[in-house]
Amino acid sequence: MKLFLFTTRTALFAAVLGLAACNSPNPPAPAASEPGPPGSPAPESPPPDSGAEATVTPTNYEPPPQNVVSVYQEPAEQEPQPIEVAAAPPPMLVDAPPPPPSPDDAWTGGYWAWQGDWVWVQGQWAPPPRPHYRWFPPYYEHRRGHVIFIDGFWGAPNFEFRPPPPGLRLTLSEPEVGVTLGPEPIGPEGIFVPAPPGSRFGLIVPAPLGTPPAVVTSAPPIIDVGMRISGTININHTTNVTNTTVINNVTIYAPAAATADHRAVDVAVPAQAHLAAALTPVVRASAPRPESSQPLAPYVAGRTVSLPAAQTVRPSAPHLIEHASAPRPEETPQPREAPTAREVAPAREAPARREAPPPREAPPPREAPPPREAPPPREAPPPREAPAPREASAPREAPARRVETPTRNAPSAGAERPAAPNGAAAAREQAQRNAEAQRNAEEARRNAAEAQQKAAAAKQAAEAERQKAEAARKKADAAKKPPAQAEQH
Repeated sequence: MKLFLFTTRTALFAAVLGLAACNSPNPPAPAASEPGPPGSPAPESPPPDSGAEATVTPTNYEPPPQNVVSVYQEPAEQEPQPIEVAAAPPPMLVDAPPPPPSPDDAWTGGYWAWQGDWVWVQGQWAPPPRPHYRWFPPYYEHRRGHVIFIDGFWGAPNFEFRPPPPGLRLTLSEPEVGVTLGPEPIGPEGIFVPAPPGSRFGLIVPAPLGTPPAVVTSAPPIIDVGMRISGTININHTTNVTNTTVINNVTIYAPAAATADHRAVDVAVPAQAHLAAALTPVVRASAPRPESSQPLAPYVAGRTVSLPAAQTVRPSAPHLIEHASAPRPEETPQPREAPTAREVAPAREAPARREAPPPREAPPPREAPPPREAPPPREAPPPREAPAPREASAPREAPARRVETPTRNAPSAGAERPAAPNGAAAAREQAQRNAEAQRNAEEARRNAAEAQQKAAAAKQAAEAERQKAEAARKKADAAKKPPAQAEQH
C-alpha cells in the first residue's frame, strides 16, 4: 500500500513536471512579437502595411526647389487696379530686414507680385512719398478658382482700403511668353497669404484683411490645406516721432495633418511685416538678390515686361529633419500592432495547454517505471536546495556592492532617455528660436528708439540753427537801422 501511494505521488510529481515542460514553450512565444516592442517604427517597416504607411507619411519630406525671378519694384502712390491670375503665388521666401534707417520708413517688398509671372519683390526700407502716407500690404483673394491680386501701395492718411466687390468681373491676365504657371490656388475661397517657405505649391493660407504675407515666414511648411491665420490687423496706424505704434499679433493655427512634420501649430507672431520677417524660419529659403538694381514699375495689363532670368532657390530645413527623426503622433499607433502579435501567440499557446497530456503521463504508473524514478527523491533534491540559504547569505556579504552596481547602472535604464532628447531638443530649439525672435524684436525696437532720438536731436539742432540764423538776421537788421534813421534826419 505504501509502495502504491509512493508510486502515485511519484506519478503526480512527474505529471507536474510534464505540465511545466508543456508550459515551458510560453516564454519563446513573445519572440513572435519581438519586432513590435521597439518604439521606433523601423522594425515594423518590413510588413507590407507599415511600408504603405511609410509612403503616405512624409517622414523624409524635402522642400521643393523654386525658380525665382527677383526684382526691385517702385511702389505705387495710390491703390492699383485689381488683377485676376489663374495660378496661386509660390510659397514665401525668407527676406530678413536690416534695422530701419528712420522710424518713418516702412518695410516694403518681401512678397510675391504679378508682372506677367509671379516675381519676388525684394524687401527694402522706404520713406513715405508724402507726409503721413501709410503702406498697405499686397492683397490676395481666392475667388472662383483664380487669384484676385492688388499690389502693395502707399495710401493717403484718410484712405480706407476695401476689397473688390464680389460681382466685379475682370479679364484674366495672360502670362508672359515662355512663362509656365503653377497650380491653381488650393484652399478655401477668400482672403489669403501665400504658404510658408518650403510648402507644397498651390496651397494658400486664409488670413484677415491687411495681413502682411511675411507673418508665415517662421511657420513650418504645409503639405495639405488646414493652416489659417486669425487676429485683428491694425492697418490704420501712423508711425512718427510723436505717435506710438501698437504692435498687435496674429495667431497661426494648423492641424498635424497639414504640416510637413505632422506637428500641430498654434503660435502667435507679430503682425508687422518687418518683425515677422526677422523671426527664425523653419525652412531656410533665402530670397536671391535681384540681378538688376533698376526697379520695375507697377504692373499694367497689356504692357510687355522684360524680366530678368530666374534663379534657383534650394530650401534647407534642418529643424524639419530633426523633427522628422523624432517620433511622430501618427507613428504611435504602430507599436500598438505588437499586442496583436502577442494575442496571436497566446492563441497558439492555448492548444499547447489543451494538449497538456496529464492523461498521457498517467500511464507511467501502469508501466511501473516509478521505482526508477524513486531514486530522485533519494538524491534529496532538498539538500541541493539547502545551499540556497548560503546563497542568501552571499548577498549579505556584499549587499552594498549589489546595491551600488544598480545605482551605477541606473543610467543604463535611461535607455528610454534617448527618446527624451528628441523632444527636449525640439523644445530647446523652439526656445532658442523664440529667444532669437525676442532679441531681433528688441534690437528693432532699440534701433527705432535710437532713430527717434537721432531724429529728435536733428530736429533740435535744426531749430537751434534756425534760431541762430534768426538772431543773426535780427542783429544785421539792427545794425542797418541807425544809418537809415540818420538819412531821414
